[in-house]
Amino acid sequence: MINQEKNISINQWLDAILARGSYSFSKEMVTIQLPTLSDTAVKRALNRLSRKGKILSLFKGYYLIISPPFAAKGILPPTLYLDHFFKHLNRSYYLGLLNAAVYHGAGHQQPQEYFIITEFPVLRTTAKKGLKVNYISIKKIPASLIEKKKTETGYIDISNAILTACDLIQFEKRVGGLNRAATVLYELMEVIEQEDFNKELLDHVHIAVLQRLGYMLEYVLRNQVLADALYERLINNQKTLFRTKLHREKPTRGFSSHNRWKVIINFIIEIDT
Repeated sequence: MINQEKNISINQWLDAILARGSYSFSKEMVTIQLPTLSDTAVKRALNRLSRKGKILSLFKGYYLIISPPFAAKGILPPTLYLDHFFKHLNRSYYLGLLNAAVYHGAGHQQPQEYFIITEFPVLRTTAKKGLKVNYISIKKIPASLIEKKKTETGYIDISNAILTACDLIQFEKRVGGLNRAATVLYELMEVIEQEDFNKELLDHVHIAVLQRLGYMLEYVLRNQVLADALYERLINNQKTLFRTKLHREKPTRGFSSHNRWKVIINFIIEIDT
């Protein structure tokens, strides 16, 4: 915590925040650490700094500090503030989908929008200064399937490789469809191990998603080793496989499901390698 000083200005306080490697703060922090300022004075100062582009309101009472290197864009990459933000909210989260895939060596560049998976209640998608941050809400974050990656400001939580693969299939519409998901999976499977198909994964991921993943590993990505490992774990964990669509929004009439995954092949996946 920054020492409370009677004569320090909010500008000086923000400089001290940046100096210790943080790019965000809450209004509550200002009130506590600058106790000589009245609530009205704090609100006026924050509004003035917002108008000047020195700070940006991210959430109710939570702000980003727009340091000089980011002044032109007026926004920060989420990796600089996400962990601090979610600690402020006291909520679990992880960076997922295409953003996590980049950390695992899949994908050529960081997407222009970010996907954050968090627990309920729902957080609304934000679009500020051309940067879109999407929040996907789920019932429970699987802590054992989350990894920490080093950033300039500390660490950030991301999905591990196998959870990233499953999320790409479950939320395929968010990343541009099954073809796009399969293309990323093609690169991602290089860092997935047979041991990754553990009980924690099987208990967290919907069985239909695992069936689609198994089918894609075997028939689209031609990785028999991983396909066999997943199938064996499903059977050993007494998971029941039901007929399920490969493409959830396309019809099934006239399409076969004569494969061990019981996946109805109602879509031809094409990957861009």
